[in-house]
Amino acid sequence: MDRSTLAFVLLAAAICVPASCLTSATSSPAGFVRDSCRGTRYPALCEQSLVAYAPAVHRSKRELARAALAVSADRARSASAFVSRMSSGGQKKVRSREAGAVRDCIETMHDSVDRLRQSVEEMGRMGRARSPRFAWHLSNVQTWVSAALTDETTCLDGISQYAGPAVRAAIRKKVVEVARVTSNALALVNQLGPRN
Repeated sequence: MDRSTLAFVLLAAAICVPASCLTSATSSPAGFVRDSCRGTRYPALCEQSLVAYAPAVHRSKRELARAALAVSADRARSASAFVSRMSSGGQKKVRSREAGAVRDCIETMHDSVDRLRQSVEEMGRMGRARSPRFAWHLSNVQTWVSAALTDETTCLDGISQYAGPAVRAAIRKKVVEVARVTSNALALVNQLGPRN
């Protein structure tokens, strides 16, 4: 290859570096979800729980964060119902400390569900990305999702200290999954900025 051909190839390659010249997985909605989930603490869980929403969110970070919050709220609601069933189910008489820890867990999981539901609604009120209200609404969402994550951690702490092995293991499995999904949702919310 002569120098002028080599120079042309190198120049063409340098000009064609923008994303429009690349054909990668990020050009698809599923690729967008996968790439966005890489910035979370649990990327495999993030992708698995959000890939079904890829066609709806297309390439919108805001819609992906909203979907992640909806998934988190749904899983928190399910875990809360599970913990409630455990406290009223046909279990043997539960020790008083264990019963108190389970009641506290139910309460904090209800709080988590409310905060996550509130966050989904707040995402719908954000308006244009560069508007003055955008930052205020985004801050509300970040605060509420952080508080929901704290609620989930508080439930786990109480169960770890006071519940017996069987109750602890059953509740922990459900609540840890919710906490991981919530952590991922917060990471996706934190990726939002004035240009989203």
